Amino acid sequence: MPLDLEIIESAAAMQARARDLRAAGKTIAFVPTMGFLHAGHLSLIEIGREHGDILVASIFVNPTQFGPGEDLEAYPRDMPRDLALLEEVGANIVFTPTPEDIYTPGFQTYVTLEHLPNRLCGLSRPVHFRGVATVVTKLFHIVRPHTAVFGLKDYQQYVIIKRLVKDLGFDIRIIGGPTVREPDGLALSSRNAYLNQDQREAATCLNQALARADQMVKEGIVASRDIIAQSTAFIEARAGTQIDYIAIVDPETLEDVAQVDRPVQMALAVKIGSTRLIDNRRLNE
Repeated sequence: MPLDLEIIESAAAMQARARDLRAAGKTIAFVPTMGFLHAGHLSLIEIGREHGDILVASIFVNPTQFGPGEDLEAYPRDMPRDLALLEEVGANIVFTPTPEDIYTPGFQTYVTLEHLPNRLCGLSRPVHFRGVATVVTKLFHIVRPHTAVFGLKDYQQYVIIKRLVKDLGFDIRIIGGPTVREPDGLALSSRNAYLNQDQREAATCLNQALARADQMVKEGIVASRDIIAQSTAFIEARAGTQIDYIAIVDPETLEDVAQVDRPVQMALAVKIGSTRLIDNRRLNE
């Protein structure tokens, strides 16, 4: 077990530790995770270290963001490995609560946003962002960070958290960490562990479709429906793929845009076998 990494398991103990750190004049940077860490998570830790005296990471597989039939029980976990990686990358504190500590008996208070979750991933995962918004709100109250870092691979989540912080008046700076990719372009994800060799190769079509779309815009093709149609054909040509959505949206409102005549966000979700993967890219930046 790591010797220099402070491990805090209870919400009460984490809140007290955060209160003491703030009283001592320390700034807290926070990176919430669901564990099974990879280089993408570790890049967020490194960003966070630049923006606070103390880096707190959390490891919590949040049950309320999983819908019926999703992979809550199967979600990969490896706490000993995660702790070793966090110590190696220089985290100071790791908060590892239990579901019973976060969602105490009789829990009935949830955080919902009116519009942003009703787009993109929220259409096929209707309870997901209520769970995300609720657990992030709770974690912010417990950890009391000055800065929090979220990966831009989960772009819709990033936009939702920024809106939540603004709407609820949290005095927290939200930083987006760039997507980290494999050498072949596949965005790092804990769910990549579900893929077999053929599926892993097929999964590269997500980033390839985004790159092709970016090239189309550079060549003057700016109608979103044309870009989406060609991207759909490209992905569906790969065996074992099933498109959830491909969308080109406003980067802040996530509303569909008809023309790529300004910076926009292209986002997609594709099932490779039974594994649902997401990716996104800024077009016309």
